[in-house]
Amino acid sequence: MGIESPRTRMFVVFLTGLWAAHVAVAGDAAPRETALVFKEVPSQTREFIGYYHSISLNAEQTKLKEAVLGSIPAGCCGEFSILTCCCPCNFAKSVWGLSHYAIVKLHYNADQLRQAVLDWTSRVNPAGFTGDACHRGGCGRSFVSNGCGGMDEKKLVF
Repeated sequence: MGIESPRTRMFVVFLTGLWAAHVAVAGDAAPRETALVFKEVPSQTREFIGYYHSISLNAEQTKLKEAVLGSIPAGCCGEFSILTCCCPCNFAKSVWGLSHYAIVKLHYNADQLRQAVLDWTSRVNPAGFTGDACHRGGCGRSFVSNGCGGMDEKKLVF
């Protein structure tokens, strides 16, 4: 039974069509984003907080988030990690959303996620956080003023 067989020809045509369809779909796919690019803080803070609410993590992704964020002190209350913070302030929610996006959409590993969180922290407050803002009235201050950016995501403080 060679390629001359009607059954074999039909199978070859089917596989060729299937491959062509796969190539056409794959060729139309937009290139996958692989790196976070930090731009304007107010709009990206809103974007990242939105990801916190809209992107869910599975059990494995949650473990990754917990391992990484659990090892980074919260900027506003250094006795807590950014994973738990002392409260769900706007800065913490922006980091949580950034993490959800980086893990689910960009497929970041632990090192990449850690670096992205540290880069975002440096972007929002280039002078650095003192780690005691929550104890010194910083909840209502902007990130760049060593604050949490507010507690209500509908009233971000910049």
